Amino acid sequence: MCNVTVQGKARKAAPYRFDVVGSYLRPVRIKVARAQYSNGEITADELARIEDAEIIKLVEKQKEVGLQAVTDGEFRRSWWHLDFMWGLDGVEKADVDQGYLFQGIETRAETARLNGKIGFSSHPFVDHFRFLKQVAGDEVVARQTIPAPAQFLAELLRPENKASTDTYYNSLDEMVKDIAKAYHDAILAFYDAGCRNLQLDDCTWGMLCDSDFCKILEQGGLSVEDISKLYARVNQEAINDLPSDLIVTTHVCRGNYHSTWASSGGYEPVAKTLFEIQNIDGYYLEFDTERSGDFTPLKELKDQQVVLGLFSSKIGELEDKAEIVARIKEATEIVDLDQICLSPQCGFASTEEGNILTEEQQWQKLAFIKEIADEIWK
Repeated sequence: MCNVTVQGKARKAAPYRFDVVGSYLRPVRIKVARAQYSNGEITADELARIEDAEIIKLVEKQKEVGLQAVTDGEFRRSWWHLDFMWGLDGVEKADVDQGYLFQGIETRAETARLNGKIGFSSHPFVDHFRFLKQVAGDEVVARQTIPAPAQFLAELLRPENKASTDTYYNSLDEMVKDIAKAYHDAILAFYDAGCRNLQLDDCTWGMLCDSDFCKILEQGGLSVEDISKLYARVNQEAINDLPSDLIVTTHVCRGNYHSTWASSGGYEPVAKTLFEIQNIDGYYLEFDTERSGDFTPLKELKDQQVVLGLFSSKIGELEDKAEIVARIKEATEIVDLDQICLSPQCGFASTEEGNILTEEQQWQKLAFIKEIADEIWK
């Protein structure tokens, strides 16, 4: 048993005490099928049937490990963020000269670029969710994960995309409004398809915690405060006036690509602005290494849940149980135990490449998190 002096209460709504960010290592069968499709060896329908079969297996695995909210593992995506952006009106897939830079590694060089005004008329992810909802059944929650509006805005503001962005928008305010409306309409489409738990994944805040990145901003005449307010604004406008029974959460990430990372720094620079966004029910935050800082910024939380990402999805080795319990106790000096949930710090495969661990280690890690959560919250 964990030596916890105060026992907490279980939760019956997302985020749950034992939770997950949502992406999983792609099975070999999916990797092979995607390569075959790319080479013209199989059709889109054949690829979809293989994805369907593997998602059915994945959902059963998630149920077996005890998760109360399940995802499709992002098995139909190449990226955690770009695939969703490509599905919006006015957006196209484009190549760039350089990929995103992580520690010692560079990603594939792709982006989302404008070829018209931003909007939402339909999106393939909505049908993908319907399939997940059907497979999940009634005993668990089907969760939809998408990149946050701020992440889309940041992508369009990349120097490589400036020319196309400026072609269609001469006003940042107009673009923010269109992004927010497109997202709002997309979220309502997910809701109409049966979604009651939506997660917004957002690396923008993690970058604003990094002192080196902030120096670059300042050299360009920008401030962390101004950019934070801009990101908060587009996220807020997108989630205003949503149905009251839709649970919206957000995951703040410092980068997760092939077991590497992109930014460092505690949450102090953004905590106040980030936690003041209305209609967010819970925050999934990284706290797996010293790069994430301490728990002090959690004092800015209101009544939201905080999902402590104390476990690394980048490595297969299990954390030390006593150290995890000690860190949970440390967090309770800032927030109430019943505001806390547990999860890995990020998904296991933010892109189709996946992190450097095995599927067996992935499931062992989740079982380990559940073991600890079950001993603390009853």
